[in-house]
Amino acid sequence: MIFALVGNQNSGKTTLFNQLTGSNQRVGNFPGVTVEQKVGSITGRADLSIVDLPGIYSLSPYSSEEIVTRDFLLKQKPDGIINIVDATNIERNLYLTLQLIELQIPMVLALNMMDEVQANNGSIDIIGLREILGIPIVPISATKKHGLTELVEQAVETAQNRKKPEHNDFCTGAVHRAIHAITHLIEDHAGRQGIPARFAASKLVEGDDPMLECLQLSAHEAESIEHAVKEMESELTTDREAALADMRYQFIEDACGKCVVKVKESREYRRSVKLDSILTHKFLAFPAFLGIMFGVFWLTFGVIGTPLSELTEWGIEELSGVIEGLFESFGLNDILQALIIDGIFAGVGAVISFIPIIITLFFFLSMLEDSGYMARVAYVMDKPLRKIGLSGRSFVPMLMGFGCTVPAVMATRTLASERDRKLTIFLTPFMSCSAKIPIYALITAAFFPRHQALVMISLYMIGILLGVLSGLLMKKNVYKGVPVPFVMELPNYRFPSIKTVLLLLWDKAKDFIQRACTIIFIATVAIWFLQSFDIRFNYVTDSAESMLAIIGQGLGVIFSPLGFSDWRVSTGLITGFLAKEAVISTLAVLTGASITELGDILHTLFSPLAAFSFLIFTLLYTPCVAAVAAVRREIGSLRGMLFIVIYQTAFAWLVAFLVYQIGSLLG
Repeated sequence: MIFALVGNQNSGKTTLFNQLTGSNQRVGNFPGVTVEQKVGSITGRADLSIVDLPGIYSLSPYSSEEIVTRDFLLKQKPDGIINIVDATNIERNLYLTLQLIELQIPMVLALNMMDEVQANNGSIDIIGLREILGIPIVPISATKKHGLTELVEQAVETAQNRKKPEHNDFCTGAVHRAIHAITHLIEDHAGRQGIPARFAASKLVEGDDPMLECLQLSAHEAESIEHAVKEMESELTTDREAALADMRYQFIEDACGKCVVKVKESREYRRSVKLDSILTHKFLAFPAFLGIMFGVFWLTFGVIGTPLSELTEWGIEELSGVIEGLFESFGLNDILQALIIDGIFAGVGAVISFIPIIITLFFFLSMLEDSGYMARVAYVMDKPLRKIGLSGRSFVPMLMGFGCTVPAVMATRTLASERDRKLTIFLTPFMSCSAKIPIYALITAAFFPRHQALVMISLYMIGILLGVLSGLLMKKNVYKGVPVPFVMELPNYRFPSIKTVLLLLWDKAKDFIQRACTIIFIATVAIWFLQSFDIRFNYVTDSAESMLAIIGQGLGVIFSPLGFSDWRVSTGLITGFLAKEAVISTLAVLTGASITELGDILHTLFSPLAAFSFLIFTLLYTPCVAAVAAVRREIGSLRGMLFIVIYQTAFAWLVAFLVYQIGSLLG
């Protein structure tokens, strides 16, 4: 059985999905569109799958999330729907519920956060509301795992018995007459398309063009529909969309008046108001954000992550020494031994040693996101983003760019405006992805050990500021237009779900290890081969005589004005196009150094100023090949993709050049 999990944003949908599926989940894309979907098997029930659909407020096709959800429900035809509703904000959440009921798919309403309703002296008459809506209702608390077993059992029973919603007619008066007239007119057309006639009629009343096109109506039928809608608008003296929305909200208001005792002002709400007086304050919000992020970086690189990374380095070196001893006692071929120890262990091991730092950073970032703080950051960033022609909604995919550029670029599908989407894709690579963390951590530890956290946060801020500068430039010349309006709900601050945070950390660690064992492994072997053989394929003891040295020396001329001309550094930047972590593995292989020795050897390749110039170039130059492929797919043109790659690389070279040359003059 397949169940669709549907609900508003911030209704606890992700928490419920994680609680039901645990680690039994996989990630992919919805058919025909690169919007991410999560599919999971319910823990202990391999025969039950849940598809976590994007958070939406209605089934109107105004955004990619709404289109994806509607298409999935209409075309994939799941066995049942689990509609999660925030019980503390039930009136707004039920608007989507009424639309889902019209689909006539077996459905259970999961009334979430009931513990908060009861704690704040509110109540909901479950039996009464169930009779009014005509669907099973199960009170739950997703965070505390209350009612989840009952929810699964009710969903299975409802789906097995094909219990469709008992009611689907919630309208009265002029809206009632218009919908029923249109339903009779289109019944045959809707049946041929496998769409419930009542749902299709409601969409046509709203003026839903995709539905009109899907039903393939004749010109006469379309005119009849418009005539019915005009009569309704004339009688109600309002437009078609407002008429349907008013009807639904009137029904919801009446139902809640009978069954709901509203919660009083909750402790969570009062706490959120107090925190927001600082964290969203006109003048204090941005300094507070900088302070929080500085604390995150200080804990990551100064207190927790770095010691754990050093412990991992020690473990990898010890393992490498043991294996090297075994190879020598076995008499393994010297070249094969060099490949495994000097190539694979040195390269891949150098990258893996940074896993603790990445996990620590994402632990704090996921805690901030799950607490509700990141929603505030998007709200605060709306005003400055409008200066560069975007809305606060663009901040969400840009924020994802700090993790990985690929899903961040894909997430721009949620933006309603094509112009906003392209400009956001252009700016996303300026948000420093987690794959660059090993580079930053190694260089800052070697050259700026006393100010590591400060240098790290300055890199992130430089990326953001230069992204803003580029956005201002592009807004006036390439991506002209006005940003779409931005509306966002700010949820109450909540203590993060430890399970949700741990699942996210597991995903990040797994993804990092997979990259280390695939792309970085292949790049490491290729680099070892090229630096171990000359152009006649003779094995060389001095890598300066290798094929790679010839390539790198040619590239060194380009980077010499930036302060680093050594061919090994140039080569590292090239392999960084495959995966940014490969820069470190390449340097480890080419210098023949162990992980702990690599920091000291860097002082022979860079001066402190050149090291900072190198960090700036790494921060800004073209994203990895996977990200470039995602950009090509989302923009839909090779020309647009090449423009971004060339601009990023040229801009990175120019900024690094200015940093080094001005720094040299001042020094």
